[in-house]
Amino acid sequence: MSEEKKDQATMIVFDGDLDKAIASFIIATGAAAMGKKVTMFFTFWGLNVLRKEEHIDIKDKNFLEKMFAKLMPRGPKNLKLSKMNYGGVGSHLMKKMMKEHNVSTLPELVELAQELEVNMVACTMTMDVMGLKQEELIDGIEFAGVASYLAEAEDANVNLFI
Repeated sequence: MSEEKKDQATMIVFDGDLDKAIASFIIATGAAAMGKKVTMFFTFWGLNVLRKEEHIDIKDKNFLEKMFAKLMPRGPKNLKLSKMNYGGVGSHLMKKMMKEHNVSTLPELVELAQELEVNMVACTMTMDVMGLKQEELIDGIEFAGVASYLAEAEDANVNLFI
């Protein structure tokens, strides 16, 4: 039996915390820069990374969907740290330290991932559950269910859950 080299990586981005999102995109862009085909599957709180920062008025949302939209952060600039956030002070300090050390910001990493053709997929089932609509998420991403992710993961030699 010959062993075939697999140059594919997948990850489930489940968490919407700033530090975990940064780690996800650093890994994804690093793998893409090494020539791997990368798929990032965003589900539940991870979808907040892909939200547009501006409010998008969606007419056909029910009350609960509207409340979810108001309570969740919009986009990568508005995410909080998972630890030591302290009402946003921790996030501010983290961003300041990243700038001092010439580390790309999360919005820059998202843009780099798109340039490197990282396949970013929003989970449609979770979008339905959380009341998110396609027009509320950034351009250039795909929309699919778990079967699509599993098909990619089956062929990958690196599979991560963040």
